[in-house]
Amino acid sequence: MFDVKAAVKKFETTFEPALLTELEASSMLMNVKGGDTMLNPGQTIRAVPLLLSGTFKVSRVNDEGQEILLYYVKEGESCAMTFTCCMMSHFSVIRGTAEEDSELLCVPMDVMDGWMIKYPTWKRFVMQTILNRFTEILKSIDDIAFKKLDDRLVNYLKEKAKTTGSSLINLTHQQIGDDLGTSRVVVSRLLKKLETDNKLLLYYNQIKLLSEL
Repeated sequence: MFDVKAAVKKFETTFEPALLTELEASSMLMNVKGGDTMLNPGQTIRAVPLLLSGTFKVSRVNDEGQEILLYYVKEGESCAMTFTCCMMSHFSVIRGTAEEDSELLCVPMDVMDGWMIKYPTWKRFVMQTILNRFTEILKSIDDIAFKKLDDRLVNYLKEKAKTTGSSLINLTHQQIGDDLGTSRVVVSRLLKKLETDNKLLLYYNQIKLLSEL
């Protein structure tokens, strides 16, 4: 658990001292349980989250409720879509869901425009966040357009393991299907083939990646 002072200290190599002082005075902490949705499409964004611990999944949802993964936000990072929507006073176009218990430092919208002009490190952080997420979204588009589903599944599992720091992935086949924009049945068939090929082990709502994957 963090207090605001300890939370701000995590960014002392990222932001200049004067900005850290304002960050401590302006921001507030928020705790989110794993599985909870923090942001939905159409919701007003009043603050930008800086992730102190945990992992967030950012996804796009269509009118029928179908969901596809865009990118993950990890410790020390923020969400590009909340930056752009917040600064443009635009409603959210994404869903943000905690993959695990997470703690956030929330920066209110009304200070951010001034910080973009006043603090070079804040401007660099915002622009780098947008660039990184845009690159990840382009990669997702490339995967959907040019890669077979089995290759996308392997890449998804590897990225998930990298994000969580564990080769044991706690997801249902339905959750994976939702993220990849396909059905549970298709995911189950592909996972079974990977298990047969000694790439992973399947358990109840868990997948253990092996070194051969």
